[in-house]
Parts: sequence; C-alpha cells; structure tokens
Amino acid sequence: MKWIFFAILSLTSVSINAQTADDVIQKYTKAIGGLAAFNAIKTMKTTGTITTQGVDLALTSQIINGKAVRTDVQAMGQSVINSYKDGKGWKINPFAGVTTITDMTPEELIDFKSQTKISSQLMDYKSRGHKVELEGQEDVEGIKTYKIKLTNKDDNKVTTYFISVTDNNLVKSVTTRQLQGQDLQIETYFSDIKDFNGLKFPMLRIQKMQGQVFQEIKIATIEFNVPVDEKIFDKI
Repeated sequence: MKWIFFAILSLTSVSINAQTADDVIQKYTKAIGGLAAFNAIKTMKTTGTITTQGVDLALTSQIINGKAVRTDVQAMGQSVINSYKDGKGWKINPFAGVTTITDMTPEELIDFKSQTKISSQLMDYKSRGHKVELEGQEDVEGIKTYKIKLTNKDDNKVTTYFISVTDNNLVKSVTTRQLQGQDLQIETYFSDIKDFNGLKFPMLRIQKMQGQVFQEIKIATIEFNVPVDEKIFDKI
C-alpha cells in the first residue's frame, strides 16, 4: 500500500513539474479567446467607473491597437487625462499638481506603451521580448493558481501573474509602482469575467496596497472597432 501511495505522489509531482510557463500561458490565452483574435481588433473603447475613497469617478478608455491609448477620468468637474501615441505621451492631473499639459516620464511611457496592446503582455511576451518563469503553484483566496513571473525587457520591471489551475483565467497580478517617491506593491484581483463574441474580459478589478483596497475599476461597456479619431491622442 505504501508503494502505491508513493507512486501516486510521484505521478502527481511529475504532472506538476511537466507544466512550463509556455503551457500555462497558452492555456490562458486560449481560454480568453486567442492571441490572433485580440490582435485582429483595430480599436477598442471602454467606459466604467473608478471607485476610490468611496467616490465613483467616470472612466473612459480608447485604444488604437498597438499604436495609441488615452484614458479620461472625470472628477469633481475636472479631467485627469493620460494619452500616448507612437512613443510620445502627455498627461493632465490637477489633483497631483499637474494642471497643464506635461510630458510623461520615461517610466510612464513604458507603462502606457504596453497598454496600447489589447492583448496582455503575458499573452504575447515573446514578441515583446519579455522573459517569463513558472514559479510553481499558490492559493489565491481559496483558488489554486499557477504563479508566473514576467520580467519586462524595457525596464526589468517584474509582474507576477496568478492563473487559475481550474479554468485558466487570470485571478490576480502583483507589480510595483512608484508613488510619491516610494516603491509600493500593488495587487490587482480580476473577476466578473464576461464574453464578448468569444473574447473574455474581467469587468471588475480590485486593487490593494499593503493589504488594503484603495481602488476598484468597474467596466460597464466594451466596444470593438469603433471610430477613434487619432487627433484625441495629440497634445491639446
């Protein structure tokens, strides 16, 4: 009986170890619709809300796939804008003292360049030149997940992804952001996944810092291949 039990454990170990980062990423990519389908989208517009400190703020995001992205947040009669196109970006954020159009920092340019792709950086990490590593399994709020470490080739920034062993959906990501001169770890939890013509998107993202929720992003609508005027990405 002991030998049978040992054999079962050995087979389980082999099964887990046989998984590679590529295996997990391919299953995840297939589960949400496939890389080719995401790359075929020309434009995408989303609307929703950002909830922070109990206040709901209107959010609009517009993307020209692989080229440009702009986000607009309406807060207390003022606009917070971040816009990027073809390697250049600008921002306005009166709540952070940026009351006039200001160029993005090099770090922000790298971040928003990644956001121009409708597919995640994990899905097509090879074409972007990033490195990935499977770091085993980990439970995330009762969900068994594969833990994948991605290192960005442009700034060596590390993002860790947690993908469900059961349905191959993204459950959580962890990355580091610089806020007020400090490097802080940001946890993002993904849920309320909806299907749009075969493509799956999480409609709710809850972000935590030091274990506390500081922001929730709720997506209300997603539209594909809608007209997006390139001029909106240029400096006002």
